[in-house]
Amino acid sequence: MDEKPENNAEEFEDIPLKGIRKIIAVRMAESKSTVPHFYLVTEMDMEKMIELRKSLNGRDEDVKISFNDMFIKLTAHTLKEHPMVMSHYMGENVRRYKNVHIGFAVAIEDGLLVPVIRDCDKKSIKEISEESKVLAEKARIKRLRHHEMRGGIFTITNLGMFGIENFSAVINTPESAILAIGSTIKKPVVVDDKIEIRPRMKVTLSCDHRVVDGAVGASFLQSLKENFENPGSII
Repeated sequence: MDEKPENNAEEFEDIPLKGIRKIIAVRMAESKSTVPHFYLVTEMDMEKMIELRKSLNGRDEDVKISFNDMFIKLTAHTLKEHPMVMSHYMGENVRRYKNVHIGFAVAIEDGLLVPVIRDCDKKSIKEISEESKVLAEKARIKRLRHHEMRGGIFTITNLGMFGIENFSAVINTPESAILAIGSTIKKPVVVDDKIEIRPRMKVTLSCDHRVVDGAVGASFLQSLKENFENPGSII
C-alpha cells in the first residue's frame, strides 16, 4: 500500500508592508542601525502624582487630566533644565533647541503615530490635556495633518495601561532621546527604614550616545524623578 507524501508546509498569510507600517519599519531599522543607543532606568514613587491627579479632576468636571498629560508637562519642565537632552545630532554639529515640542506615541490599528504638542513648557496642564485628546483622536482616525507630527524634540511612549512594567524604546530620529513609561505597581519599599506598600513606576530613557553621555542622561533622569515625585510645585 502506497503512503501519501508527507506535507510539512505550514499555513500562513503574507501581509504586504505598506503605508504607515512600511514607514515605521524603515525608520526603526535606520534608527537601530545608525544610532548608538544606550539605556538608563529609574523607579519613581507615584503617590503624590496620583493624589494630585485626583485633586485636579475633582475641580473641573469638563476636563479629565490623564497621567500622560502630567508626564508631558513635567517632562517639558525637566527638559528646560537639561537642554542637551533636547538636542539633535546633525552630522557635523549638534543642534540644541530652545522650544519644548514633545511628541507622544499613539497606537493605531496598523502602526504607531507620534503627534507633537508644541511649547509644552508654556502651556497649562489643562491646555496640554485638551490638545493631547484632540491629537490622539485625530491619530486614531488617521486625520493627523503633516505639521501636527513635525518638529518634535523629544518623545514619550507609555505602555503602562497594558500592564508593561518596563521596556526600552527605539529613538525617534533625529531626536537624541525617548522616554518609555511603564505601569504603576504597588510594591513593598523601604521608606525611612520601614517597609511600606507604595505605588511605584519604572521609566527608561533611551539615549543617542553621540549627543547624550551617560552622566547627562543620568542627571536628566534624576531631575525627572524629583519632578515626578513632587509634581505640585510644577503643575
